[in-house]
Formats: sequence, structure tokens, C-alpha cells
Amino acid sequence: MRPLRALALGALALTLLAAPFSADAQRALGVRPDPKTDEGGLWSISDKAETAAKQSAELIPAPELNAYVRDVICKVSAEYCTEIRLYVMNRPYFNAQMAPNGYAEVWSGLLLRADNEAQLAFVLGHESGHYSQNHSLIAWRTAKGRQTAAVWIGIVSAAAGVPIIGDLAMLGTSASLFGFSREQEAQADGIGFNRAVAQGYDARAGAILWRYLVAETEHSDFDKVRTQIARGSIFATHPLTADRIEALDKLAATHPEAGKTEDAAYRAIVRPFLGPWLKDDLRRKDFGESLYLIDHLMKRGEDMGVLFFYQGEAYRLRRKDGDMAIARAAYIKAITYPDAPPAAWRELGEIYARDGDKANARNALQTYLNNAGDAGDKLLVEARLKSFEGTTP
Repeated sequence: MRPLRALALGALALTLLAAPFSADAQRALGVRPDPKTDEGGLWSISDKAETAAKQSAELIPAPELNAYVRDVICKVSAEYCTEIRLYVMNRPYFNAQMAPNGYAEVWSGLLLRADNEAQLAFVLGHESGHYSQNHSLIAWRTAKGRQTAAVWIGIVSAAAGVPIIGDLAMLGTSASLFGFSREQEAQADGIGFNRAVAQGYDARAGAILWRYLVAETEHSDFDKVRTQIARGSIFATHPLTADRIEALDKLAATHPEAGKTEDAAYRAIVRPFLGPWLKDDLRRKDFGESLYLIDHLMKRGEDMGVLFFYQGEAYRLRRKDGDMAIARAAYIKAITYPDAPPAAWRELGEIYARDGDKANARNALQTYLNNAGDAGDKLLVEARLKSFEGTTP
């Protein structure tokens, strides 16, 4: 918790007796709200979610990545830094959140889609805006007044420790109850903008990122995603509207000076996770969004072997008419780059085999074995190669 300023104990005691103190003051003093109050109930749910996050297989145990993200959140939320307990989670959706007890999550889908540190700083400043304004408590109280008893009992049971389907299910259920209003999102945007700009970040970062998220969802394979207002998040809690983007554009115009983006530092931190995160993104089976994301990442001209491989994977898995030919072309491009995953040769070999091109299939699969080391499918690929013996090319 934040260290107390120099206060006489007697004066502090009189202050506490004289009037109730704010949520900020409670956090600074290390005081938890009474569990019988609505705020205490919200803290209980947050505690439950945090415990689940600590134990989750989705928690990313990468010290450098966690330290980097924590450093950014502390830059834009300096007064809350000692209160925040940050968890970077391997979840392929754009999301970050801060609970009223100081528990915060940042998801891999956000880190994959942000172009640079400036955009990440804006999002984390935005979340600290919700935190500082107690938006979750306001939404919680609103939700209590409008939900059925059955739904409410489900949430209370989760807080009390009744087993449910993990922390994602609990967070999903609670988030569906108290989505932030447009006014709260706009206020958080303004706070996030001011916090990021105060640290010297590019004033355009927030608008650029929100505009990208709108464009990505417009390329979704699913009608519901293309038309929803809560773009870019797994939860319907962040209504992303044209008005919000326009407001950020106007704020950016008041700071025409160039700000820092820290592209290189950001790319260096996320690069080791690029392949695994793209693989997870494809598991969502929204290939329209995934392909738009990959095309966006390609514009930097970096990591091209990885990106062409996952472009090929997207077309291979989608399997529409003509997709296998596009996948083959993507794999062929991938293997021209030194960072191509070994699996690019394996998939290319299988496509050659299906096309009846045994010679190229053998060459590609053998190259995969040479590059993949002790791959888990080594015996299967070796058996596949033996199946070609005695056949004509």
C-alpha cells in the first residue's frame, strides 16, 4: 500500500472518527471495506478472481515481460504503483482490467495488438482511470439493482468460494453484469490520455489503437462481432464508439509535438511470444480478424517468417475454396526468412504430398526434421517419409 504522508497519530485518529474516508484513502491506509457492504462484496469477488489468476495455467511466468508491463503501468499510475498486483495472462483477447482491491490483469491479446509502448501506456492509463474513479463500484451497485435474484446468487456464490469454471468464467459473469457506461469509458479515455502524455508518450496512440480495434472487428467472420459496439474485448464492458475516437483525436490535436512510442523496446519484449500468441489467436476460429491482425503486423516488415507461417496456418485451418493454395504460397514465403518456424516445412511438405508432388514433399519434411530437433512428432514424420519410399515422384 502507499506509504502514509507524515501525519500525527492523534490527528489521524480524529480524522478517521470524524468522517468516512474515500476508496483512495482506504487503499492508502491498507483498510479493507466491511465485507457486509456492497463494496466489500466487490472486493471479495476481486480477491477470488486474483487467487484463481495466481493458480491459473494461463499465467505467463516470464519475468522480463511482467517487469516491463509493470514498469509501464507504474509510469502512468505512479500514485497507485505500490497497490497494484499485476498478472500477465495468456488469453487471446484484447483486455486489461484493474479491480478495486489492486488486482490487475493484462491479456496477451492486448499485447499482441498494441503496436508500441505508447499504446500500451494509454490502455493502462485508461484502466487506472476506471480504478481512480471507482467505476467498478458504481457499476456494481447499478448491476445489483437490475439483475435477477438467480444471477445475483451466482455471483455471491463465486465470491464465497463456490466452485465455478475458473477465474475466466467468474470474470466473464461479473463483467456481463456491470459493463462500463459510455460516459465512464470516455472519462477513463481522458484520464488515460493525460497520464500517458504526461509521461511523454505520443498523444495519438490512444486514437490509433482504438481505430485499429474497430477495423479488426469489421473484418470478423461473425456478424455479431462486426456489429457489436463492445469492440476489441471479450466482454461487453468497453463500448468503443466513433465519439470516443473523435474525442481522442481532438485531445491529440492539442499536443502536436512528437511524443515517444518506444517501438523497438516494445517489439523486443513481445517478439519471443509472437508465435505462441498467434497460435492461440487462431484457436478463436475468427479467421477474418486473425488475418487482418497478421496483415497489420506485416506492415512493419519485421518477423516475416513467423507472420507468413501463421498467415498460412490461418488459410489452412479456414479451408475455404482456394485457401490451401494461398496457404502453400504463404509457407513458401515463410521459409525464405531465417525466423520461419520449422513447422512451415512440415505443413508445406504435407501440402506437396496431397498435391502428389512426392519429391518436394520429401525435401520439405526432411528439412523439417533437420531443423526441428527433438520434435514431438518426429516419429510420425519419419513414418510419413518412409511411406514415400518406392513411389514415383
